[in-house]
Amino acid sequence: MANVSKAGYFKAIKAAKNKPWVSFLLGATPQNRWTAKSFAYSRTPPSFPSLPAAETPQQMNEVLLDHVFPSREPFSLPPRLRPYKKAPPLTKEEISAALSKCSPTSAPVPDGVPYSTWKQVNKINHSLFLQMLSRLVDLGYHPASLKGSNGIMLDKPGKPSYESPASFRIIVLIRTFSKILERIIPSRLLLAARSKGLLHPNQYGSLHGLSTYDAVLTLFNNVKTLQRPRIKVSSLFLDIKAGFDNVDNSTLARILREGGIPPYLVCWVSSFLGERS
Repeated sequence: MANVSKAGYFKAIKAAKNKPWVSFLLGATPQNRWTAKSFAYSRTPPSFPSLPAAETPQQMNEVLLDHVFPSREPFSLPPRLRPYKKAPPLTKEEISAALSKCSPTSAPVPDGVPYSTWKQVNKINHSLFLQMLSRLVDLGYHPASLKGSNGIMLDKPGKPSYESPASFRIIVLIRTFSKILERIIPSRLLLAARSKGLLHPNQYGSLHGLSTYDAVLTLFNNVKTLQRPRIKVSSLFLDIKAGFDNVDNSTLARILREGGIPPYLVCWVSSFLGERS
């Protein structure tokens, strides 16, 4: 009788615990779906690097930096900055749109100023941002004071060994003020690329109104269309390792110029990529 009561007691506890969990899952939305996943799969403790070529923290830092940011020839910037007269003036609507996409929960590192503060500043006096950012757009220039960043190394889960820098990945935290302009310029680049016909019909990433869902639907439609007349179909997926990290500044600037991108945008992109730390 005691065993039956004990079993019923623990069963009641288990049922009480499962009830809110089931209720949470039934009401799950796309916004909190990853929260449910994090509850279901507990995270393993992070693995600390044990690099053979590094015995001190300073040596470990240098080895990881050399792996993540390999040395390359410096890109020479124009000796004298000059304003581009044909650069469209910055508008308060562009600044407000950029700030609306900035999450207040993003880490305010390294400047320590959260996006919520910048949103309040813009709400009180939007002319302040116009005065600070307009000149950078006109000159096609990104100052060195905004290029510094903090890198946080995270271990890649499931690696058999953590004795190689390749077993880790980095998250780069950039100044929040810099990110405001970094959202405005890509929007202008997108408009210029579309007007010049530079975008491939199958391009989905980084385009407003398109997503991975659209890419999957397009692939699914193409496969089904070819399978109807009994044609065999194969798909090849490529993952280019460290593609963005190894973009050559000079080559990118040449491609942008040849594509007809406005000079002030080409100059800003080159300035943004150069002399980073």
